[in-house]
Amino acid sequence: MDKVSRHMLSDVTTLPAVQLGDFLLQIELDDPSESVREIARRELRETPEVVKHAIEDLKKLLEDDKDLHVPLHSEAWLVRFLRPCKFYPESAYDLIKRYYSFKVKHQSHYEGLTPSKEQNIFNQNILTVLPTRDQFGRRVLVLELGKKWKHNKCSLDEVFKGCVLFLEGAMLEPETQVCGAVVIFDMDGLSMQQVWQFTPPFAKRIVDWLQESIPLRVKSLYIINQPFIFNMVFQVFKPFLHEKLRSRIIFMGKDRDLLYKHISPKCLPDNYGGTLTIPPVTGPQWLELLLLCDREFKAINSYGYKKK
Repeated sequence: MDKVSRHMLSDVTTLPAVQLGDFLLQIELDDPSESVREIARRELRETPEVVKHAIEDLKKLLEDDKDLHVPLHSEAWLVRFLRPCKFYPESAYDLIKRYYSFKVKHQSHYEGLTPSKEQNIFNQNILTVLPTRDQFGRRVLVLELGKKWKHNKCSLDEVFKGCVLFLEGAMLEPETQVCGAVVIFDMDGLSMQQVWQFTPPFAKRIVDWLQESIPLRVKSLYIINQPFIFNMVFQVFKPFLHEKLRSRIIFMGKDRDLLYKHISPKCLPDNYGGTLTIPPVTGPQWLELLLLCDREFKAINSYGYKKK
């Protein structure tokens, strides 16, 4: 089975990629490099022996669960849930149940969720992923929810759906499964009108998603350029945060040295004082890539709890 088919749940057989000048933007399905395999061994107990038994045991747990319809034929899919759980099959099984329960609970947001139906959020260019990984191999998602965000043209629900699509895409990548992802929230120019968009139900959904339901190692959330009124937004989120996620939120304001302690300037674009030479990838360019995966997102949506 070729590299692409092994990772995909649909009949997509060519690796989705978009050429941007000298740079090829693509979903990376290569096997992890030796240094990443070392991280997997050290942090996730990932050895051939452990992986083999974990896959067998997780398969058995899922076969016995008559309420779930899942792609048991796909080892890559099973590993996707085993990695964030350090290859403990019971934990991975619990994560799968939470992942699909969350989709049922928030069905209105997940119903037919594909890039082709959510083009607006990407065309607004406030949600992007940096073209390269950071120095720890992590994917870097950037949300610009201040002056660039036209909240009357793009709702927070659309932002949420865009994040789901990005992170479902990131979950396909073996290196991201091991190294994880970080999120930069650039709140520069946040207005009072925008503050009112953040409601408790929205905050609870985002926090539940990040804490309970996402099969990805979200390593840190960096809040940068936030004005004083951002405190009001954070107060809405605070009651729902567990200590583990709370400890991963770092407020940086305009302190670039603090940002560089966490993400090397070599991995950051020049608007954050970095020296990354690859031009930034815009939302519409990411959309172009994600549209090539539309069939894959339809396949992802076809699994879950069986309709009663």
